[in-house]
Amino acid sequence: MTKGSINVTAENIFPIIKKFLYSDHEIFLRELISNATDATLKLKHLSTLGEIKGDIGSPIIEVKIDKEKKEIRIIDQGVGMTGEEVEKYINQVAFSGAEEFVEKYKDKVEDSGIIGHFGLGFYSSFMVASKVEIFTKSFQKGSKAVRWECDGSPEYTLEETKRKERGTEIVLHIDDDSLEFLEERKITELLNKYNKFMPIPIKFGTREETLPLAEDAAEDAKAETITVANIVNNPNPAWTKLPADLKDEDYKSFYRELYPMQFEEPLFNIHLNVDYPFNLTGILYFPKLNKNLDPTKDKIQLYQNQVFVTDNVEGIVPDFLQMLRGVIDSPDIPLNVSRSYLQADGAVKKIASYITRKVADKLISLFKNDRKAFEEKWDDIKIIIEYGMLSEDKFFEKSDKFALYPTVDKTYFTFSELEEKIKPAQTDKDGKLIVLYASNEKAQHSYIEAAKEKGYEVLLLDSPIVSHFIQKLEGAKENVQFVRVDGDHIENLIKKEETSISKLSDEEKETLKPLIEETIPKETYTVQLEAMDSSANPFIITQPEFMRRMKEMQASGGGGMMGMGNFPDMYNLVVNTNNELVGKILATKTKKKQEALIKQAFDLAKLSQNLLHGEELTKFIKRSFQMIK
Repeated sequence: MTKGSINVTAENIFPIIKKFLYSDHEIFLRELISNATDATLKLKHLSTLGEIKGDIGSPIIEVKIDKEKKEIRIIDQGVGMTGEEVEKYINQVAFSGAEEFVEKYKDKVEDSGIIGHFGLGFYSSFMVASKVEIFTKSFQKGSKAVRWECDGSPEYTLEETKRKERGTEIVLHIDDDSLEFLEERKITELLNKYNKFMPIPIKFGTREETLPLAEDAAEDAKAETITVANIVNNPNPAWTKLPADLKDEDYKSFYRELYPMQFEEPLFNIHLNVDYPFNLTGILYFPKLNKNLDPTKDKIQLYQNQVFVTDNVEGIVPDFLQMLRGVIDSPDIPLNVSRSYLQADGAVKKIASYITRKVADKLISLFKNDRKAFEEKWDDIKIIIEYGMLSEDKFFEKSDKFALYPTVDKTYFTFSELEEKIKPAQTDKDGKLIVLYASNEKAQHSYIEAAKEKGYEVLLLDSPIVSHFIQKLEGAKENVQFVRVDGDHIENLIKKEETSISKLSDEEKETLKPLIEETIPKETYTVQLEAMDSSANPFIITQPEFMRRMKEMQASGGGGMMGMGNFPDMYNLVVNTNNELVGKILATKTKKKQEALIKQAFDLAKLSQNLLHGEELTKFIKRSFQMIK
């Protein structure tokens, strides 16, 4: 037997590990199973190279708990270790630089930056265990089995032991403050969380399995039940396979495996597979977005060699794609000690750029292969695409090939198709292409109808980021301006050379304008007298495009002018001087009757813009009944 001291002089190294090395104690199981997996994969590799003679069988990893003895055992059938290897990898490598670590971190309460000081996740065992034993036997012919033991101090013992099987068994003697990890339910939860897709089968206990009955079995025959190993993981998940080997149903089945509580089928998937300049595999799914979507649930999961790391993929996956679901697996992503936070570097930026490009290419492919199906999915994916066009320049460049612009009549155009369609009718006198859009079909119905009567196309752009989105488009497209359909009366939305002649003289206009200004709130409404078609409404309320857009951008975050979001709403009251009612208001002799007509026309205009509420609406209804008595 050998007794020794781990390569560290500070007595308090283990308490520091226990308190500060890992931010979450539960990851000890992930680390130990990861080590067992590495040892098993190494064995398989050596066997393939011919360095191990004979059949290595079908190695598995087993997890056992013993509540009475307060023990957890992690057993593998991998390469194992010799006494010299235990001395090297357990006692030396993991504690290189430990004295510096103790000095630097003994008074700290943060766990950042520690990874440079430790080489093995094995020591996470001491977060939950008061004593740890290792029983191990190397695959090398003639090697002797050894037992290593440490009670959480720098002292250890290393001795020969009786063990015939190749591989390693780690025994954790669980601390009284960590007894929750002796519960079967807790271990099952951790295995499902971290090791669900490990590449080596993991056994945890047994389960009952019912055998199928023979075809000629009697009607009263009972199916036989057998006890089998409870394998808790899927060693060959879909993302590790080639796309050519997977059918559509395989992708859907894997989606259900990832998110068992998600009952909506995904719209489509994107299979990621790259080995240069970095290694990355994965499958991303576009979910069917709905109002109940919870962005904190069912997120994209990040793996390293099939070991779950985190579902916080900020930095790897561009912001606009974080509403997607699925898996990304890459050994090339640098992480800190808790393996849950990314460290920004060039590799991460390249990965984010690759994912963006793959998503854009997939969208182009879907659009080209089945445009009708793509149009049917548009409402479910448009917010993601519009956000991507806003935030990622390379994605924006590719978007012309698949981004759609739907009209209120449910016709879908690409931007080039839209330009060609509206150019003849919607080019103004200065040669600028005016793109009309509505954000609320019901609220803006009368304005939409007025535009359609003119032969204009009206887009339906109703996402929360529409103001930012059209600002981006105006900056990127030459000589194009977006105008909301209720931004002005129809004659002014797309200004042509011809102008209508007013039925009212200049003197009559000068008389009319103050009459209206006296009756309506001047602090909110600016009166404009316009000569329009006599069939157009007498009073029309509009909101200046610039003012409304800036307020919307300020309210939705970013863009706009500072403080614009706090400005009161300002509107234009456009008075049609060619409408019969306006002439009647001017001709009415009594002041009271004039005010009643102005108020009624004004309230009707407000009603059409959904601006009439509360007491004002009550008064309007009462006045309307009195007028029709």
